[in-house]
Amino acid sequence: MTHFLKQPLPRRTFLKGMGATIALPYLDAMTPFRSSAAARTGATRLIAMEMVHGAGGCSPFGLANNLWVPVGTGATFDLKGTSLVPLERWRKYVTIVSNTDVRMAEAYKSEEIGGDHFRSSAVFLTQSHPTQTESSDIFVGTSLDQMYARRFGQDTPIPSMQLCIEPQDRAGGCAYGYSCAYTDTISWASPTDPLPMIRDPRVAFERLFGTGGTAAERAARLNSTKSILDWVTGRVAELKRELGASDRLRMDQYLETVREIERRIEKVEARNSSGEERQLAGAPTGVPDSFDEHVKLFMDLQVLAFQSDMTRVFSFKLGRDASARVYPESGIAAGFHPASHHGNNPQRVKEFAEINKYHVSMLPYLMDKLHAVKEGDGTLLDNTAIIYGSPMADGNTHNHRRCPLLFLGGAGGALKGNLHLKAPDGTPMANAMLGLLQGIGMNDLESFGDSTGCFSF
Repeated sequence: MTHFLKQPLPRRTFLKGMGATIALPYLDAMTPFRSSAAARTGATRLIAMEMVHGAGGCSPFGLANNLWVPVGTGATFDLKGTSLVPLERWRKYVTIVSNTDVRMAEAYKSEEIGGDHFRSSAVFLTQSHPTQTESSDIFVGTSLDQMYARRFGQDTPIPSMQLCIEPQDRAGGCAYGYSCAYTDTISWASPTDPLPMIRDPRVAFERLFGTGGTAAERAARLNSTKSILDWVTGRVAELKRELGASDRLRMDQYLETVREIERRIEKVEARNSSGEERQLAGAPTGVPDSFDEHVKLFMDLQVLAFQSDMTRVFSFKLGRDASARVYPESGIAAGFHPASHHGNNPQRVKEFAEINKYHVSMLPYLMDKLHAVKEGDGTLLDNTAIIYGSPMADGNTHNHRRCPLLFLGGAGGALKGNLHLKAPDGTPMANAMLGLLQGIGMNDLESFGDSTGCFSF
């Protein structure tokens, strides 16, 4: 390790220019008298990802044929033939928790029957039952991402960020007497305060890197053809003269990633502004028509945000209930919601399971990127907890028993990985979420949602 600074750089060091503020990743020069292997940037990072409509493997046929839940428990589980097979090469970072229920998403009164799609997302991270209303008296619970951000995100520039892939409609009611607020977000700052989710990668990029200067300066930069990095070149050159070779390389790689993501967003905007017919008619210019491209842009932004400690908490809503979106890359022509209503027909269940597998295939991309960032004695993946699941099990019957749930990453040592844990019948999903929260630092939390105890990993 070589550096030339007389004083260590603060961990929170920014490159600032007109309308741009770029946080630096962790550098050796930030702790010159300690090895980077001994330096941790902070708390475990958290990503909570929801996919709607459940899984084909949670239908009667799917359960009998292990289309989601693998054969074998402990470390002997077999992913072959399941929708989880894309995770095979990362199984040492995979913890499958099967057989948990999300009963708070069920109908509690006769007038709530049929409204599963319009309350489920609000339940996923709160594990609380939403009040049926189309008015302003919405009420559900505080989501776990916000509980964690309140505890561990307050010393970062952005305590948490909320991202989504599908459009939102926050005005009025959706269906069955439920406010669209329940359908549009999975993050709740309080039982009455749903947080809006960002769909446009440009908006997310600007929030992370374009918040410097005055409003006029930011507007001038946005109207310029320059890269965001062009506004901070002077500070980059100045700082690089003071850094050692390894830090210069690390900073160059980080800034090139920032630029590469910026270029990808610019390409999307140029393509969508060309006048050509779009697959997603009416979507913002910065939103890719491709699900794959959209998801990966957001995943790259999450890794950069963690690397620079801009935030430690993301919620990521991958779908919207009742969406009929088609995913051509899955090989299935049926729309998402229609495919989930498969009638337990074996062939149609298998087709829905292929869509589930396609969605799961996005996860190794994120894990690759997190694992490529060295941090402390391990990697960013070792220090990140990823929740992936659905508050619905069998979309065909709107069933919420035996729901899909995965935990990925090392979670700062809280998750051992390479495990399939089958919960006892009747176990609330809230028990597993409580177990994770306790493992990543909230060990004084005694209950969460409708938990009946703490699930052990």
